Amino acid sequence: MSYVLSACSTADLTIEHFAKRNIEFVSFHLTLDGVPYVDDLGKSISSADFYRAMVNGAETRTSQVNVEEYMDFFEGFLKQGKDILHLTLSSGISGSYNSAILAMNDLKEKYPEREIYVVDSLCASSGYGLLMDKLADLRDEGMSVGELAAWAEENRKYVNHWFFSTDLTFYIKGGRVSKVSGFFGTVLNICPVLNVNDEGKLIPRIKARGKKKAYQVVLDRMLELADKGRNYDDKVYISNSACYEDAKIVADMVEEAFPLIKGKVEIYDIGTTIGAHTGPGTVALFFWGKEREK
Repeated sequence: MSYVLSACSTADLTIEHFAKRNIEFVSFHLTLDGVPYVDDLGKSISSADFYRAMVNGAETRTSQVNVEEYMDFFEGFLKQGKDILHLTLSSGISGSYNSAILAMNDLKEKYPEREIYVVDSLCASSGYGLLMDKLADLRDEGMSVGELAAWAEENRKYVNHWFFSTDLTFYIKGGRVSKVSGFFGTVLNICPVLNVNDEGKLIPRIKARGKKKAYQVVLDRMLELADKGRNYDDKVYISNSACYEDAKIVADMVEEAFPLIKGKVEIYDIGTTIGAHTGPGTVALFFWGKEREK
Protein backbone atom coordinates (compact mmCIF):
# COMPACT_ATOMS: atom_id res chain seq x y z
CA MET A 1 0.00 0.00 0.00
CA SER A 2 1.08 3.60 -0.57
CA TYR A 3 0.13 4.52 2.98
CA VAL A 4 0.14 3.06 6.47
CA LEU A 5 -3.02 2.60 8.54
CA SER A 6 -2.21 2.53 12.25
CA ALA A 7 -3.77 2.56 15.71
CA CYS A 8 -2.82 2.34 19.36
CA SER A 9 -2.67 -0.96 21.23
CA THR A 10 -5.81 0.17 23.09
CA ALA A 11 -7.90 -0.93 20.09
CA ASP A 12 -7.87 -4.29 21.94
CA LEU A 13 -7.64 -6.68 19.02
CA THR A 14 -5.04 -9.43 18.74
CA ILE A 15 -1.58 -9.24 17.19
CA GLU A 16 -2.79 -11.78 14.62
CA HIS A 17 -5.80 -9.64 13.72
CA PHE A 18 -3.68 -6.52 13.28
CA ALA A 19 -1.24 -8.45 11.12
CA LYS A 20 -3.96 -10.05 9.00
CA ARG A 21 -5.59 -6.67 8.32
CA ASN A 22 -2.24 -4.94 7.74
CA ILE A 23 -2.79 -2.45 10.56
CA GLU A 24 0.25 -1.16 12.44
CA PHE A 25 0.05 -0.30 16.15
CA VAL A 26 1.97 1.63 18.79
CA SER A 27 1.87 0.56 22.43
CA PHE A 28 0.77 2.26 25.62
CA HIS A 29 2.65 1.45 28.85
CA LEU A 30 1.87 -0.19 32.18
CA THR A 31 3.60 -0.64 35.52
CA LEU A 32 2.55 -3.48 37.79
CA ASP A 33 3.86 -3.14 41.34
CA GLY A 34 6.54 -0.87 39.92
CA VAL A 35 7.60 -3.29 37.18
CA PRO A 36 7.29 -1.76 33.68
CA TYR A 37 5.45 -3.55 30.89
CA VAL A 38 4.39 -2.66 27.39
CA ASP A 39 0.72 -2.91 26.45
CA ASP A 40 1.60 -5.08 23.46
CA LEU A 41 -1.52 -7.25 23.21
CA GLY A 42 -0.39 -9.95 25.59
CA LYS A 43 3.24 -10.46 24.59
CA SER A 44 4.81 -8.89 27.69
CA ILE A 45 2.17 -10.16 30.10
CA SER A 46 -0.87 -12.30 29.35
CA SER A 47 -4.37 -11.07 30.17
CA ALA A 48 -4.82 -13.95 32.61
CA ASP A 49 -1.64 -13.07 34.52
CA PHE A 50 -2.45 -9.38 34.48
CA TYR A 51 -5.95 -9.72 35.93
CA ARG A 52 -4.78 -12.33 38.42
CA ALA A 53 -2.19 -9.84 39.68
CA MET A 54 -4.87 -7.16 40.03
CA VAL A 55 -7.09 -9.47 42.07
CA ASN A 56 -4.11 -10.27 44.29
CA GLY A 57 -3.66 -6.57 45.05
CA ALA A 58 -1.00 -5.44 42.59
CA GLU A 59 -0.77 -1.68 42.07
CA THR A 60 -1.24 -0.63 38.45
CA ARG A 61 -0.36 2.55 36.61
CA THR A 62 -0.74 3.29 32.91
CA SER A 63 0.85 5.87 30.62
CA GLN A 64 0.02 6.93 27.11
CA VAL A 65 2.26 7.11 24.07
CA ASN A 66 4.28 10.33 24.34
CA VAL A 67 5.24 12.77 21.58
CA GLU A 68 8.73 11.33 21.08
CA GLU A 69 7.38 7.78 20.79
CA TYR A 70 4.83 8.89 18.21
CA MET A 71 7.55 10.67 16.25
CA ASP A 72 9.75 7.56 16.23
CA PHE A 73 6.78 5.37 15.25
CA PHE A 74 5.62 7.65 12.43
CA GLU A 75 9.10 8.42 11.12
CA GLY A 76 9.86 4.76 10.55
CA PHE A 77 7.13 4.74 7.88
CA LEU A 78 7.89 8.19 6.49
CA LYS A 79 11.48 7.14 5.80
CA GLN A 80 10.06 4.31 3.68
CA GLY A 81 8.18 6.87 1.59
CA LYS A 82 4.81 5.96 3.10
CA ASP A 83 1.97 8.31 3.96
CA ILE A 84 0.20 7.72 7.29
CA LEU A 85 -3.30 7.63 8.73
CA HIS A 86 -3.23 7.09 12.49
CA LEU A 87 -6.27 6.88 14.74
CA THR A 88 -5.80 7.44 18.46
CA LEU A 89 -7.65 6.25 21.52
CA SER A 90 -10.59 8.57 22.30
CA SER A 91 -9.59 12.02 23.53
CA GLY A 92 -12.45 11.65 26.01
CA ILE A 93 -10.37 9.23 28.07
CA SER A 94 -6.77 9.87 27.02
CA GLY A 95 -4.40 12.66 26.01
CA SER A 96 -2.78 10.52 23.32
CA TYR A 97 -4.53 12.43 20.53
CA ASN A 98 -2.80 15.66 21.53
CA SER A 99 0.58 13.92 21.64
CA ALA A 100 0.04 12.42 18.19
CA ILE A 101 -0.96 15.82 16.78
CA LEU A 102 2.22 17.43 18.11
CA ALA A 103 4.30 14.65 16.57
CA MET A 104 2.45 14.98 13.27
CA ASN A 105 3.01 18.74 13.09
CA ASP A 106 6.76 18.40 13.68
CA LEU A 107 7.10 15.66 11.10
CA LYS A 108 5.11 17.53 8.46
CA GLU A 109 7.82 20.19 8.52
CA LYS A 110 10.53 17.54 8.13
CA TYR A 111 8.68 15.54 5.45
CA PRO A 112 6.62 18.13 3.52
CA GLU A 113 6.19 15.75 0.60
CA ARG A 114 4.33 13.19 2.72
CA GLU A 115 0.69 13.12 3.85
CA ILE A 116 0.17 12.52 7.56
CA TYR A 117 -3.29 12.37 9.14
CA VAL A 118 -4.13 11.90 12.82
CA VAL A 119 -7.78 11.28 13.71
CA ASP A 120 -9.34 11.08 17.16
CA SER A 121 -11.27 7.79 17.04
CA LEU A 122 -13.67 8.83 19.84
CA CYS A 123 -13.69 5.07 20.46
CA ALA A 124 -12.15 2.67 22.97
CA SER A 125 -11.23 -0.99 23.34
CA SER A 126 -12.59 -3.29 20.64
CA GLY A 127 -15.03 -0.60 19.50
CA TYR A 128 -11.93 1.25 18.41
CA GLY A 129 -10.86 -2.06 16.87
CA LEU A 130 -14.18 -2.37 15.02
CA LEU A 131 -13.61 1.06 13.48
CA MET A 132 -10.06 0.12 12.47
CA ASP A 133 -11.29 -3.09 10.84
CA LYS A 134 -13.79 -1.12 8.74
CA LEU A 135 -11.07 1.32 7.69
CA ALA A 136 -8.93 -1.61 6.59
CA ASP A 137 -11.82 -2.78 4.39
CA LEU A 138 -12.16 0.64 2.77
CA ARG A 139 -8.39 0.93 2.28
CA ASP A 140 -8.37 -2.46 0.58
CA GLU A 141 -11.20 -1.29 -1.69
CA GLY A 142 -8.92 1.50 -2.91
CA MET A 143 -9.82 4.54 -0.83
CA SER A 144 -7.01 7.09 -0.68
CA VAL A 145 -5.42 8.12 2.61
CA GLY A 146 -7.12 11.53 2.57
CA GLU A 147 -10.51 10.04 1.72
CA LEU A 148 -10.13 7.45 4.46
CA ALA A 149 -9.22 10.08 7.07
CA ALA A 150 -12.32 12.07 6.14
CA TRP A 151 -14.50 8.93 6.26
CA ALA A 152 -13.16 8.08 9.72
CA GLU A 153 -14.02 11.53 11.06
CA GLU A 154 -17.50 11.43 9.53
CA ASN A 155 -18.39 7.92 10.71
CA ARG A 156 -16.58 7.30 14.02
CA LYS A 157 -19.62 8.21 16.13
CA TYR A 158 -21.66 5.42 14.56
CA VAL A 159 -19.63 2.81 16.46
CA ASN A 160 -21.82 2.07 19.47
CA HIS A 161 -20.20 1.04 22.79
CA TRP A 162 -22.30 -0.52 25.56
CA PHE A 163 -20.71 -2.26 28.52
CA PHE A 164 -21.32 -3.42 32.07
CA SER A 165 -19.27 -4.55 35.03
CA THR A 166 -20.03 -7.40 37.40
CA ASP A 167 -17.30 -6.31 39.83
CA LEU A 168 -17.17 -2.75 41.22
CA THR A 169 -13.92 -3.25 43.16
CA PHE A 170 -11.66 -1.39 40.75
CA TYR A 171 -14.22 1.24 39.83
CA ILE A 172 -14.30 2.11 43.55
CA LYS A 173 -10.51 1.90 43.87
CA GLY A 174 -10.03 4.24 40.92
CA GLY A 175 -12.60 6.73 42.20
CA ARG A 176 -15.06 6.18 39.34
CA VAL A 177 -17.64 4.91 41.84
CA SER A 178 -17.82 6.32 45.38
CA LYS A 179 -17.17 3.97 48.28
CA VAL A 180 -20.74 4.43 49.54
CA SER A 181 -22.30 3.78 46.13
CA GLY A 182 -19.93 0.89 45.60
CA PHE A 183 -20.87 -0.68 48.94
CA PHE A 184 -24.59 -0.52 48.26
CA GLY A 185 -24.05 -1.54 44.64
CA THR A 186 -22.19 -4.65 45.76
CA VAL A 187 -24.79 -5.52 48.42
CA LEU A 188 -27.65 -5.05 45.94
CA ASN A 189 -25.78 -6.88 43.14
CA ILE A 190 -25.83 -3.83 40.89
CA CYS A 191 -24.08 -4.03 37.52
CA PRO A 192 -23.64 -0.50 36.15
CA VAL A 193 -24.23 -0.19 32.41
CA LEU A 194 -22.23 2.54 30.65
CA ASN A 195 -21.66 3.72 27.12
CA VAL A 196 -19.30 5.99 25.21
CA ASN A 197 -20.97 9.24 24.17
CA ASP A 198 -20.48 11.54 21.19
CA GLU A 199 -17.42 13.12 22.84
CA GLY A 200 -15.78 9.77 23.44
CA LYS A 201 -16.39 9.91 27.19
CA LEU A 202 -17.61 7.09 29.44
CA ILE A 203 -21.12 7.82 30.71
CA PRO A 204 -23.04 5.76 33.33
CA ARG A 205 -26.53 5.05 31.98
CA ILE A 206 -28.36 2.27 33.81
CA LYS A 207 -28.06 0.36 37.09
CA ALA A 208 -28.90 -3.24 36.23
CA ARG A 209 -29.80 -5.58 39.08
CA GLY A 210 -27.69 -8.67 38.49
CA LYS A 211 -25.78 -10.09 35.54
CA LYS A 212 -28.79 -11.48 33.70
CA LYS A 213 -30.41 -8.06 33.67
CA ALA A 214 -27.16 -6.49 32.45
CA TYR A 215 -26.97 -9.01 29.59
CA GLN A 216 -30.48 -8.03 28.54
CA VAL A 217 -29.86 -4.30 28.85
CA VAL A 218 -26.93 -4.27 26.42
CA LEU A 219 -28.84 -6.54 24.02
CA ASP A 220 -31.83 -4.20 24.21
CA ARG A 221 -29.60 -1.24 23.39
CA MET A 222 -28.39 -3.06 20.29
CA LEU A 223 -31.96 -3.91 19.30
CA GLU A 224 -32.83 -0.23 19.66
CA LEU A 225 -29.76 1.31 18.05
CA ALA A 226 -28.22 -1.13 15.55
CA ASP A 227 -28.07 -0.19 11.88
CA LYS A 228 -31.02 -1.89 10.11
CA GLY A 229 -32.39 -3.17 13.44
CA ARG A 230 -32.75 -6.96 13.55
CA ASN A 231 -31.50 -7.03 9.97
CA TYR A 232 -28.08 -5.78 11.09
CA ASP A 233 -25.57 -7.38 8.74
CA ASP A 234 -22.18 -6.02 9.80
CA LYS A 235 -19.60 -7.24 12.33
CA VAL A 236 -20.07 -7.35 16.10
CA TYR A 237 -17.18 -7.29 18.56
CA ILE A 238 -17.18 -7.99 22.29
CA SER A 239 -14.30 -7.39 24.68
CA ASN A 240 -14.03 -8.73 28.21
CA SER A 241 -11.77 -8.56 31.24
CA ALA A 242 -11.28 -12.08 32.59
CA CYS A 243 -14.97 -12.96 32.28
CA TYR A 244 -15.16 -14.86 29.01
CA GLU A 245 -18.21 -16.86 30.13
CA ASP A 246 -20.26 -13.67 30.52
CA ALA A 247 -19.00 -12.39 27.16
CA LYS A 248 -19.97 -15.67 25.47
CA ILE A 249 -23.49 -15.49 26.89
CA VAL A 250 -23.92 -12.00 25.45
CA ALA A 251 -22.43 -13.16 22.13
CA ASP A 252 -24.91 -16.05 21.94
CA MET A 253 -27.81 -13.70 22.69
CA VAL A 254 -26.68 -11.31 19.95
CA GLU A 255 -26.29 -14.09 17.38
CA GLU A 256 -29.79 -15.34 18.15
CA ALA A 257 -31.35 -11.87 17.95
CA PHE A 258 -29.44 -10.80 14.83
CA PRO A 259 -29.24 -13.77 12.44
CA LEU A 260 -27.74 -11.72 9.57
CA ILE A 261 -24.59 -10.49 11.33
CA LYS A 262 -21.36 -10.81 9.37
CA GLY A 263 -19.77 -13.99 10.68
CA LYS A 264 -19.78 -14.90 14.35
CA VAL A 265 -19.51 -12.36 17.15
CA GLU A 266 -15.78 -11.88 17.76
CA ILE A 267 -14.66 -11.88 21.41
CA TYR A 268 -11.42 -10.16 22.49
CA ASP A 269 -9.61 -9.42 25.74
CA ILE A 270 -9.68 -5.95 27.24
CA GLY A 271 -6.00 -5.01 27.21
CA THR A 272 -3.87 -3.93 30.12
CA THR A 273 -4.29 -0.17 29.61
CA ILE A 274 -8.08 -0.11 29.80
CA GLY A 275 -8.21 -3.18 32.05
CA ALA A 276 -6.06 -1.40 34.64
CA HIS A 277 -9.01 0.94 35.18
CA THR A 278 -11.91 -1.52 34.89
CA GLY A 279 -10.39 -4.54 36.61
CA PRO A 280 -11.88 -7.97 35.88
CA GLY A 281 -15.58 -8.46 35.29
CA THR A 282 -16.30 -6.01 32.45
CA VAL A 283 -18.07 -6.99 29.22
CA ALA A 284 -18.33 -4.53 26.33
CA LEU A 285 -20.51 -4.85 23.21
CA PHE A 286 -19.66 -2.95 20.00
CA PHE A 287 -21.69 -2.57 16.81
CA TRP A 288 -22.51 -0.08 14.04
CA GLY A 289 -25.67 1.87 14.75
CA LYS A 290 -27.26 5.26 15.28
CA GLU A 291 -24.98 8.22 15.85
CA ARG A 292 -23.99 8.50 19.50
CA GLU A 293 -25.54 11.25 21.64
CA LYS A 294 -24.37 13.15 24.71
